[in-house]
Amino acid sequence: MTAETIIQSLASGLLMGLLYGLIAVGLALIFGLMDVVNFAHGEFLMIAMYASFFLFAYFALDPLLSAPLVAAALFVFGAVVYLLVVRFAVRAKANTGMVQIFSTFGLAVLMRGVAQYFFTPDYRSIPHSWLGGKTISIGGIYLPQPQLVGALIAIAAFAGLYFFIHRTDFGRALEATREDAGAVALVGIDKNKVFALGWGLGAALVGLAGAVMSIFFYVFPDVGASFATIAYVTVALGGFGSVFGAFAGGIVVGLVEATTTLILPPSLKTVGIYGVYLLVVFIRPRGLFGSI
Repeated sequence: MTAETIIQSLASGLLMGLLYGLIAVGLALIFGLMDVVNFAHGEFLMIAMYASFFLFAYFALDPLLSAPLVAAALFVFGAVVYLLVVRFAVRAKANTGMVQIFSTFGLAVLMRGVAQYFFTPDYRSIPHSWLGGKTISIGGIYLPQPQLVGALIAIAAFAGLYFFIHRTDFGRALEATREDAGAVALVGIDKNKVFALGWGLGAALVGLAGAVMSIFFYVFPDVGASFATIAYVTVALGGFGSVFGAFAGGIVVGLVEATTTLILPPSLKTVGIYGVYLLVVFIRPRGLFGSI
């Protein structure tokens, strides 16, 4: 094992970690806003990847060009999911937590089943995208262009989210609603509107990640499951409700995954991720950047 091999692996892990962070940020945003875990988060990613694939297949639209369209479509989808499903689940008068869990979990099962019915379980891929299969050399370290561009998009998206939350009126309303949903109603803020837009924003972020990942990853009905598991661990590692923690947690997960593959067989790459997560649970149960 040479120094070049270690640096190469860590660089690849950093790029994937930034994408993991982008996937997890939307999940953290929704939880921080409503204390609801979206168990259909992986299926949101799957839908985004299918949307990107079909836009390429039928309109020859490269995933980089279709990414804003996919993000916009997922924004609408996320808002609709809140209005038609989650809004009623959070009103449950008994066993509220279980109702919320099973409503989003049931939505995940439904979305996966619909995808299998209409799209079949076949694996699909985008064969000729602008970045597919291309690499760039930086100081002798070869980086896949899709992951590199995806990492840059993730950084830009996080910077935009940070600006949106801290520098816009709606962002302030979002923060105020998260702090006290009852009090904001007294000043004329419609919490249902804020929640719907928050769900839309969280879904748009995972939609952006799905469009990028469709460049270099197979698209199939169960594709979201493995990434959803990593997203849950990332959010818990960074701290539930912390947007910055989710993004930082994604970087940690990517680096740990890369380090694990240097020591253990690739099939055991998740061992390191869950090992670090358990360590954090024992030492700092609220996560690295969490406040709950």
